Amino acid sequence: MSWIATSAFSKIAVGIDRPEDVVVGKDGRVFASDHQCAVAEIHPDGSFTRMGPAGGAPNGINMDPQGRILIANFGIYDRVEGPLQRFDPATGSHETLLAEVGGKRLTSCNYPVMDRAGNIWCANSTHAETWPQALDGRTDGFIFVLRPDGSSEIVAEGLKFPNGMALSADDKTLYCAQTSGADVLAFDILPGGKLGPGRRYGPILGRLMGPGDDVVAAAAAAQHHDDLGYTDGVGLDAEGNLWVCLPAANKVVAISPSGQVETVCHDPSGALINHPTNITWGGDDLRDLYIGSIRADYVLKARSPVPGLAMIHQR
Repeated sequence: MSWIATSAFSKIAVGIDRPEDVVVGKDGRVFASDHQCAVAEIHPDGSFTRMGPAGGAPNGINMDPQGRILIANFGIYDRVEGPLQRFDPATGSHETLLAEVGGKRLTSCNYPVMDRAGNIWCANSTHAETWPQALDGRTDGFIFVLRPDGSSEIVAEGLKFPNGMALSADDKTLYCAQTSGADVLAFDILPGGKLGPGRRYGPILGRLMGPGDDVVAAAAAAQHHDDLGYTDGVGLDAEGNLWVCLPAANKVVAISPSGQVETVCHDPSGALINHPTNITWGGDDLRDLYIGSIRADYVLKARSPVPGLAMIHQR
């Protein structure tokens, strides 16, 4: 049984272009990724306005305490650079924060998150040139950090398409979805903006396709793959459950603090919940739930049974 019925969701921002992720500011303003601009602002009536310049593929987004939007640019879509960027809705300023780290060019920044110390943690998923290659189990992904003093470093590598990330309530643990590992890894955050070794958090969340199979093509063919465990975006609620998006299964699950897995929502047909990629919370009570998608041309909104964990920009 799911926590949230499919019928509880409504479509907003209809017509948006690949809304991979959503972020909600402390002031209640809602922004989503959009391939035709830096970000799109979603208004209370469900309409949206594109903001900032087009360029690359805005993917995972987040926000700093000043209300500026951190953008992971996923270059594999357009075979261009994939840097970490920042957009200021107040001024329209759009800048590249980091295009290379540790001598490695950033080609597929995926998701950024900032901690209380001002460190920006971000995943670079792969250096593959095509989607089938990107999800073939290669271990060329890494996590890097951009510290407030401007220094940067690769802090975890050898990962299988690192994707969405979340911080624990005490900022002592960084969670990262490992897409082609069908799991989530947890890393201890060490002094000085460094990470300890990764460890699996919870169980493997489903099946992976065999060598030579193209999960993207199979999913696009609308085949039913309820058991596929390719993990994408993650987010923590206020009760410590880690919500995990499983786009190939049209499903969102939650890993409890005890390691149990429960289904949050599931739409086997993909008619409404179509390739969910990221989740976030907003509203005065942090129970407005938003789900982004790599396949749909809309964002989903519903009421969450539990509030989300307030992020640094919402405190």
